[in-house]
Amino acid sequence: MHYPASKLPHIGTTIFTVMSQMANEYKAINLSQGFPDFDGPSALLNAVGAYIAKGMNQYAPMSGLPVLREQIAAKVQRIYGNPVSADEVTVTSGATEALFAAIAAVVRPGDEVIMFDPAYDSYDPAVELNGGRSIHLQLQPPQFAIDWAQVKAAITPKTRLIILNSPHNPTGSVLTAADMQQLIELVRGTDILLLGDEVYEHIAFDGQQHQSLNRYPELYERSFVVSSFGKTYHATGWKIGYCVAPPPLTAEFRKMHQYLTFATCTPMQLALADILRDEPEHADHLPQFYQQKRDLFCSLISNSRFKFTPSAGTYFQVVDYSALSDLPDTAFCEWLTKEVGVAAIPVSVFCKVPPNMRLIRFCFAKGDETLQRAAERLCAI
Repeated sequence: MHYPASKLPHIGTTIFTVMSQMANEYKAINLSQGFPDFDGPSALLNAVGAYIAKGMNQYAPMSGLPVLREQIAAKVQRIYGNPVSADEVTVTSGATEALFAAIAAVVRPGDEVIMFDPAYDSYDPAVELNGGRSIHLQLQPPQFAIDWAQVKAAITPKTRLIILNSPHNPTGSVLTAADMQQLIELVRGTDILLLGDEVYEHIAFDGQQHQSLNRYPELYERSFVVSSFGKTYHATGWKIGYCVAPPPLTAEFRKMHQYLTFATCTPMQLALADILRDEPEHADHLPQFYQQKRDLFCSLISNSRFKFTPSAGTYFQVVDYSALSDLPDTAFCEWLTKEVGVAAIPVSVFCKVPPNMRLIRFCFAKGDETLQRAAERLCAI
């Protein structure tokens, strides 16, 4: 028996799975994979059970339940001023599915897709599987800002898509209004499309306003905007996200979506529709909620030998460990998990060409006691 060659020969098990398994094996405090160790709102959790008991357990419509899509559209209009309709919203089985569907909808063999390293690890394989070529541009620490002159130089007649991630995983950087103006000037008069990975849209700190593609009509007309209920409601295991896009792009997006997962969990969609309607202010409180955790974690490790600039968004903190070790970041994370008892993510795995930096990522979406225990171990190194 001769099996076909791998379509992704250079891809192994995702680093998130590897580090979480290692954390479990060595009973380390898991600050690697990005998930909270606390539950979402009780009203949301109780509503799911109630809808299951009521028998709401069959297929939802392929595009998502109308009641949820209407609430998402109302949220987008309330927060970003974008008057989208429910017909421009598609509910997906997680943001990763939405990202793949968007890429599959528009990337054809030979197309180029610009992305920024460190880049979330699902982008590149999705481009490759659809015959495209990824163009990786490096973000520079400590701000990890986009060099727009570099972007302009990278654009060719083959450029189909630019992927933007803000607030940014893993670095925690956020795009500014000035960045968005640069982007507007760059794509004006072209057919370049945009994919906004905005799953941390409600987690920007220090009074910064999230610069969604939804805020800019000239950008929205060429954009897929992807977000995640898992990040917003502390329920990452539900794997429910959504994509907002203008009608022509939504039509193509749904052609991919219907053959990836078709429909997403019905009782959870109903519960999310309820909380969006009844507690719209939940998202407004998230920046303060997670900023308190960022500030606590940063204060707890301030006397350690790690160097860092407090994260501007997300629930991740990148730190420089060069004062502690000369090990490559993957080896350092393995050592940290086994010997110190704290699991982290090496930043190099998010880069096509590993940068000459010693950076790792911690997740601070944890209870205060968890952060305190982890910090004690980190400060003892």
